[in-house]
Amino acid sequence: MMITRILVFANVMHEFSIMQAALETAGEKTRAAGATQIHRLTLRVGALSGVVPEALRFAFDALKKESLAAAAELEIENVPAAGWCANCAAEFAVTEINYECPRCHQSSGELRRGQEMDLASLEIS
Repeated sequence: MMITRILVFANVMHEFSIMQAALETAGEKTRAAGATQIHRLTLRVGALSGVVPEALRFAFDALKKESLAAAAELEIENVPAAGWCANCAAEFAVTEINYECPRCHQSSGELRRGQEMDLASLEIS
């Protein structure tokens, strides 16, 4: 039980630092555009990014109060993991750590999507 609490706390702290950086970047972009308020912040989060969307939402709600996003909504776009098979020249869904092409069963080390954590868009005024 104690180990679970420590792991949850560690995840939340990780997402707090990520959200702090996202809000700082969003604030800089908002001010650079001559705006003063963020209405919606959209983040793209890859399935293999190591970011927990629920913890990210919790961090957003806690941190937004002291930012230009005080009244903003957070939208999270989940990005599924996709690998690339050079042998078949095909993209495929990645469901495990071992990226194996479902067509030819060759191992592939190329991950096309799934590790991103990006600020995708802002709605500002």
